[in-house]
Amino acid sequence: MKTVLIIGVGQFGSHIARRMEELRCEVMAVDENEKHINDILPYVTNARIGDSTNEEFLRSLGVGNYDVCIVALGSRFQSSLETTSLLKELGAKKVISRATNDVQMKFLLKNGADEVVYPEKQMALRIATKYASDSILDFIHLDNNYSIYELKVPKDWFGKSLSQIDIRKKFKINILTIKRGEEVFIPSPDTVIETDDIAFVIGEVRDIQKCFRI
Repeated sequence: MKTVLIIGVGQFGSHIARRMEELRCEVMAVDENEKHINDILPYVTNARIGDSTNEEFLRSLGVGNYDVCIVALGSRFQSSLETTSLLKELGAKKVISRATNDVQMKFLLKNGADEVVYPEKQMALRIATKYASDSILDFIHLDNNYSIYELKVPKDWFGKSLSQIDIRKKFKINILTIKRGEEVFIPSPDTVIETDDIAFVIGEVRDIQKCFRI
């Protein structure tokens, strides 16, 4: 069972806290706002009102005992930066901080964050990619080169087996799973593509774009 400290339980932080509690993590929520704490308390293991930029307050939480510390202070960048730095100084094992722009991301990484989440940018990238083509149903960005796409299969695949299509050899793309109606399965080379099949594929973005004519 993971132990998680979440600092800042406004809209973004509270969503994380609730989901991690559902995933059977032990969640400690911290916020200066008493209302935020009262709202989240029924959904977490414990919660405290306090200023995360206060070293003594953070020390009292025993930050080194948590598997993950998440700084979700949103627009309060100065507080986010100070909190991130203090967490590392106090022995936090892993610090994940939220940024709202590229400059914030760079400063957070330089001041102790092990990882930075940038939800606005990530969501914008996902929406732009998803709606750039009628073939794309969903999209997960892995890094600057590789992505996972959920795609409608091209018409010229209908009635052919994966060994006949052979996109791994032609385009260096791997099909992870096929969704057929309500069924999701890992295909074999002999799997024959049907009209309404949905393919989950992984590969370099340019290869996927070329293969699926995106």
